[in-house]
Amino acid sequence: MKRRQKRVLQMAFVFMVALIFLPNVGLWSLYRDKHLMKSHEGGEQGFSMGLSEGHIYTWTDGLKRRDWHDNDSIKRDELRVGKGEHGKPYPLSEDECDDSVYKENGFNIYVSNNIALDRSLPDIRHSNCKTKLYLENLPNTSIIIPFHNEGWSSLLRTIHSISHRTPDHLIAEIVLVDDYSDR
Repeated sequence: MKRRQKRVLQMAFVFMVALIFLPNVGLWSLYRDKHLMKSHEGGEQGFSMGLSEGHIYTWTDGLKRRDWHDNDSIKRDELRVGKGEHGKPYPLSEDECDDSVYKENGFNIYVSNNIALDRSLPDIRHSNCKTKLYLENLPNTSIIIPFHNEGWSSLLRTIHSISHRTPDHLIAEIVLVDDYSDR
């Protein structure tokens, strides 16, 4: 019995060591093999440099990457003020408070109708994600939005956000699927 317990403990220890150290070794080897380079004309070898907006970068694996973030739009959104901007609460006066508006959509449709369709959103990305580079040639995609008895303002705000925050050539189509609404 003691031999069996010892063997189980040894196997658990080996498993824990593998779980802790092997992923780190794997990630380190991926990081070490890829060096960021600024791309030159016609596939020449690049030289190492820091990130700057509007440039295309090539890793040593030959795949080109770029910064897809629209930093100008993000800065403009940070300056906007108004009700519902940056995802902040929409204050209601005493006469505007009505609990019956929650029954139809599950949220206050009065407030939703009064928030701009192109409202600003807070930048909630992790600081490391703000400098992340993505492949230059990304495939386009179809966006499917199922809805059932949705408030029109929230649905339009969703479509507006998708169409204005995504590069046009990355969207093949936006499909709205009405899931048997009775409206």
